Amino acid sequence: MNDATIAKKGPYSADVEAGKRYYWCACGKSATQPFCDGSHAGTAFVPVRFDATETKTVYFCGCKRSTKAPLCDGAHRQL
Repeated sequence: MNDATIAKKGPYSADVEAGKRYYWCACGKSATQPFCDGSHAGTAFVPVRFDATETKTVYFCGCKRSTKAPLCDGAHRQL
């Protein structure tokens, strides 16, 4: 079972820029959700890299239960 902290029961929308790399928080403890701030240090969690291929709005998982991490797949609806 996933024991990550549920940061939000819904997705985070974020504007990403083509060619940039982002790191999604997998532990749920980051103060800069949905992105990693290093709060996972000392745990088994590691951030998930997301390479933006185009400039657009992306919906990152907030509940940390998505099977398509780092993107939202609607898993929050089952919480």
